[in-house]
Amino acid sequence: MCSFFLTKIFLLFFSCYLRWDCSFQYGSLVEEVDGHTAILYHRLQLDWFSAFTWPRDLCYVRYWRRNDDGSYVVLFQSREHPNCGPQPGFVRAHIESGGFNISPLKSRNGRVRTQVQHLMQIDLKGWGVGYLPSFQQHSLLHMLNSVAGLREWFSQSDESQILPRIPVMDNMALSVSSKKGTKTQDNTVQTSLPADESRHSTVEEESDEDEEFQLPESELEPSTRELDADGKLLGLDEEDSGEIDFSGFSGNLRRDDRDNSRDCWRISDGNNFRVRSKNFIYDKSKVPAGKPLMELVAVDWFKDVKRMDHVAKRKGCAVQVAAEKGLFSLAINLQVPGTTNYSMVFYFVSKKLIPNSLLQRFVDGDDEFRNSRFKLIPSVPKGSWIVRQSVGSTPCLLGKAVDITYIRGANYLEIDVDIGSSTVANGVLGLVCGVITTLVVDMAFLVQGHTYEELPERLIGAVRMSHIELSSAIVPVLED
Repeated sequence: MCSFFLTKIFLLFFSCYLRWDCSFQYGSLVEEVDGHTAILYHRLQLDWFSAFTWPRDLCYVRYWRRNDDGSYVVLFQSREHPNCGPQPGFVRAHIESGGFNISPLKSRNGRVRTQVQHLMQIDLKGWGVGYLPSFQQHSLLHMLNSVAGLREWFSQSDESQILPRIPVMDNMALSVSSKKGTKTQDNTVQTSLPADESRHSTVEEESDEDEEFQLPESELEPSTRELDADGKLLGLDEEDSGEIDFSGFSGNLRRDDRDNSRDCWRISDGNNFRVRSKNFIYDKSKVPAGKPLMELVAVDWFKDVKRMDHVAKRKGCAVQVAAEKGLFSLAINLQVPGTTNYSMVFYFVSKKLIPNSLLQRFVDGDDEFRNSRFKLIPSVPKGSWIVRQSVGSTPCLLGKAVDITYIRGANYLEIDVDIGSSTVANGVLGLVCGVITTLVVDMAFLVQGHTYEELPERLIGAVRMSHIELSSAIVPVLED
């Protein structure tokens, strides 16, 4: 099976380094943080004028995850550790970002293939060695040999496989360090590997198919995007019958619709996200999401020494304002743990819920139903490769990944998402928080549709967060 093959490839990154990675001389485990995160020590085998160049070593965090589509992401980033200080006779190099992406490709001539992408942005420190063209070429060759070595190792371990074509080099992003006197190497090498059987084609209810395997948009049926059997928009109230009064809504994080704004939010275009179409259960097709069901009216950015629960009870918040206007509101509270706890709260409002609609059944359902349906589609339009890979763009059922508390009020539902309850999510946070000010992040929230009657999917709402500053968060006043 393809999933077994990918697992076999993935496990090679945890063992047998010496057999396929020509840049690997010696390595050891410094600390096993959890099942997805570890601190490693690594000595590099550079073989470049060794008589004149001191050897390099690394101390870095390795984080991995398996996506819903069966692909694997392995990420590296340098990290200081008390048990891994500078070693005599070695220069401590620094990994800005890097790792491997192991993903399935469409089958060719009846053979399933796998693509391995490798990117490494590394500062080797020292006396400007990165400026020398011969050293750059040597480092690129080592990267190519590492991936080619993996391909060679696998082909020799399975005699039934034919050695695939020569690997293709693709320069994903050439990055130069902004610090004076340093230069980073940033290259990508990718190669294709054969697999055993055809890709698994069934769809699990709790996860979406990988977007790489969707039908082309030109083949989708436009008539099935937003209409149900009666020709009406699925799950929508009669939105055009009257506009919502947006006066009085406010949050401490400002809204700014300009493209280059910082430390702000804006409404993201729903068509940037692809959701299950009316015929998804038959052909797995997806379509642009279109207009959301609810309106995003405010965003709060909080911090405190403790976790902030039930923020909807805060006097004067958007939920309270919506209640005074006779509107229904949904507050999504993303809780980020740490020495200082942070909460990003999104307030969505609508006039009322349509009885028996999917959204109404989600709001009034039990926690088991909610956890099986509440979905997030993330995206990082602007950010480093390591962050984009760690966050990904695969839809995620949050109730299956982290702990969620649902608070149903008279005219609102608050969803408290405890990101710290997942070791995988914590690993992503560790990579993201340090560079949050450089990121532009899109998020779309929705209720997953399973049956033909529940399709096409509709977004609850979507938001774009731009270059958020931790210092702009405020301490809220919450009633006991």
